[in-house]
Amino acid sequence: MRQGLIKKKIRLADTDKIKPLLSGLGLQTICVEAMCPNISECFARSYATFLILGDICTRGCRFCNVKKGVPKKTGINWLPPLKEAVRKLHLRHVVITSPTRDDLADGGAEFFYRAVYELKKLSGVNSVEALVPDFQGSFQSIEKVLKAEPDIFGHNLETVRRLYSARRGASYSRSISVLGTAKKVNSKIKTKSALILGLGEEKKEVLSAIEDLARAGCNYLAIGQYLAPAKESYPIKKIIAEEEFMYYKEKAYALGLEHVEAGTYVRSSYQAESYMRRSTFDVQRSTFKV
Repeated sequence: MRQGLIKKKIRLADTDKIKPLLSGLGLQTICVEAMCPNISECFARSYATFLILGDICTRGCRFCNVKKGVPKKTGINWLPPLKEAVRKLHLRHVVITSPTRDDLADGGAEFFYRAVYELKKLSGVNSVEALVPDFQGSFQSIEKVLKAEPDIFGHNLETVRRLYSARRGASYSRSISVLGTAKKVNSKIKTKSALILGLGEEKKEVLSAIEDLARAGCNYLAIGQYLAPAKESYPIKKIIAEEEFMYYKEKAYALGLEHVEAGTYVRSSYQAESYMRRSTFDVQRSTFKV
């Protein structure tokens, strides 16, 4: 399946609105590193998802554009620039994420804690979302991040169990347990995950993944189309029709999830502030059949 069948216009001029600010402060975003198709739309409205802990991942997911390798030593000198960027962009909902850092004893949990704690003290910030790696399933690391009380604790499942070989170094069961553990540690904090479709998954496998997320107490879910960032990336096996996205959205709501976004360009951090507003299911019942 050719990715060329899906096109979203990226206006580079729109990205110029905040790129000089981010560059000047030495900050990185997952928007740039992951080649997000929504980058010009988000940057045009002065919104970005900040990447902490550097831009090199210790894992080898075949569908991700973030660089892989051995990260440089990580410090916390990025925290003051991050706070300055949030102030200058007048962000009310802040999302921070990171590459997986298996080289760090706690997977980077301390850095997430410090960032969430400091950001929540900023005037004008209403909510903070931490989109974390799996911390190799460490209870202590998950608990550490939650002590800062992020408004949303996110961890992306990404794909179905059968296709987890595309997530080198990751484990389907571990990712589900990260969300389940977070909910057990603090049931009041909303948990969030995301799935990308088009990797060759079957309908029953997607439904099974959504059921697993629901059982883990996941509150929010983003479901989007996989778009290969490079020729050597994992190939696109299918372009998902809009009615199929709506079908999965309906099923997720039926399982008790509070807010679900589903569509071609949906990403876990896209319009992230909307998840804080509990949604009423307003999608017409799907007639999609597989």
